[in-house]
Amino acid sequence: MPESQPKILILFAHPSPNRSEINVPLFNASKTIANVTCVDLYAEYPTYRIDIDKEQQRLREHDVIVFMFPLYWYSTPSLLKEWQDLVLEYGFAYGSEGNELVGKKFICALTAGGSESSYRKDGFNHYTIRELLQPLEQMAELTGMDFLAPFALFGAGMASEENRIEQHLKNWRRVLIAIQDNKFNYEVASRLSKMNHSLELVIK
Repeated sequence: MPESQPKILILFAHPSPNRSEINVPLFNASKTIANVTCVDLYAEYPTYRIDIDKEQQRLREHDVIVFMFPLYWYSTPSLLKEWQDLVLEYGFAYGSEGNELVGKKFICALTAGGSESSYRKDGFNHYTIRELLQPLEQMAELTGMDFLAPFALFGAGMASEENRIEQHLKNWRRVLIAIQDNKFNYEVASRLSKMNHSLELVIK
């Protein structure tokens, strides 16, 4: 009997989508893949009144959870943080009976304004992108999800001029399709510092 296709939930958070050159195209490219549910959180909750029951049910129904966002001050945009605070409740996402997310996979698909070389110990930001995402990695750990290396585009402000966007979209589609086709190596992806430059390792 063939393996079932994993269901992917993409939670997109960009407070200024009209100024986005990468995140919106990345989000739109995701919509073309089967079994992918795409949610624009700022469009759905412009007043920050998050429907907790609805969001928790979305999580139950999907196998892979993606946070898609621009990196703001080394963290997520505020609505995505509000989503975490409200939706990932004790008794649902963690605690002795909070096991709804156990075994799910978690990915951050993000953009950063700084160059890739600035995200290392001797760089401008002093930490790798995965190190800066440790609060989200610990969130995954606490809730029983498997944290996978981030899919990150650096130097986002120059990506269009440097003609890097189309390849980035193509690579993201490869990731989603590999997950859908059960050809994605989660174990390898969990160990990488970032996913982008190692697709040949994570796609079987």
